[in-house]
Amino acid sequence: MTHIKSDTLSGDLVKRLTSAIVEGDMPLGSKISEPELAKRYGVSRGPLREALVKLEALGLITRTANVGARVVELNIADLLDTFTLREAMEGMAARLAAELISDEEISNLYALLEDHQAFLDSNQDEHYTSQHGNEDFHLRIIYASQNQKLIRLLTQDLYATIRMYRRHTADSRSDPRQALREHKAILDAIANREGDLAELLMRRHISRAANLLKQAMMQDNKSQGNTGQ
Repeated sequence: MTHIKSDTLSGDLVKRLTSAIVEGDMPLGSKISEPELAKRYGVSRGPLREALVKLEALGLITRTANVGARVVELNIADLLDTFTLREAMEGMAARLAAELISDEEISNLYALLEDHQAFLDSNQDEHYTSQHGNEDFHLRIIYASQNQKLIRLLTQDLYATIRMYRRHTADSRSDPRQALREHKAILDAIANREGDLAELLMRRHISRAANLLKQAMMQDNKSQGNTGQ
């Protein structure tokens, strides 16, 4: 049993349950047992139910009267809706970052991409999202935008859903070096204070990612359909 000691008990539960869903410890589509979760985390049903309400708002679980709660199942329509929003908002964040980012933040971002390059060189081109490298790059640009509403929407409302889609299609994505090249191009535009170019490159980068994830999900759906024949 894992006991949580915090003044914001439901907030801590949201973080832990979000991580469990994103990392696959709570499988997609699985039924949620409140008694089991309460026992696992050492909490009463009240804070747990508050946490489940927040997870539903984040789009990570569904709750149906007289049926109960389940972890969501990924679908292409939701993927496209999510990444359409992400493309527009992160494009804006990149443009704002080009205006507002500090020289130190730029240097740190270049150092981060050098770390990602080294990771790929030493790990047979394994996707570095396994260590949250991709998200770190995007998050730093989001925070550099200094727009608090953008930051909240991208780092709280959409972040977990984006991570979940990426994790569950990781094996089907293309060459991670292409993503790294795109990251470098985006950062070069930001470093050169070319806001319009930074926005364009970021939007293209995310649109490409959405298309790849869509293809991966379509292939998975096809494979699952063939399995039953």
